[in-house]
Amino acid sequence: ICILLTLLGLGSLFFYFNPGEASFFVPCPLRYVTGLECPGCGSQRAIHQLLHGNLKTAFGLNPFLIFSIPLIGYGLGTKIYNYLFDDSHRVLLFYDKRFIYGYFGLAILFAIARNINAYPFTLLSSGN
Repeated sequence: ICILLTLLGLGSLFFYFNPGEASFFVPCPLRYVTGLECPGCGSQRAIHQLLHGNLKTAFGLNPFLIFSIPLIGYGLGTKIYNYLFDDSHRVLLFYDKRFIYGYFGLAILFAIARNINAYPFTLLSSGN
């Protein structure tokens, strides 16, 4: 129940406050120190836009997050299901080394690509 309350609280926070305008949201430390964008840059603003139904804007801020949401939802949904029904289902995909290395490899490639200052890679930038 703690996970659900946390998600509702964070969802409310991201719904009512725009991370691009509110100063209490934490900026990306990598971008702050180096000026480079990590795979997560733009995620807070993308979540705000998603909660307001702006899928295109959210995708422009962080496409990697948008493609990851179904996976995150499946993992959290399984966790909540296990808690509610006292079960022990596992998302086997999360225990497969090939998937883990592949997913994080894609994240690294995305981070590299979004920092290349040439078209079409500039389309991957979060617009900070």
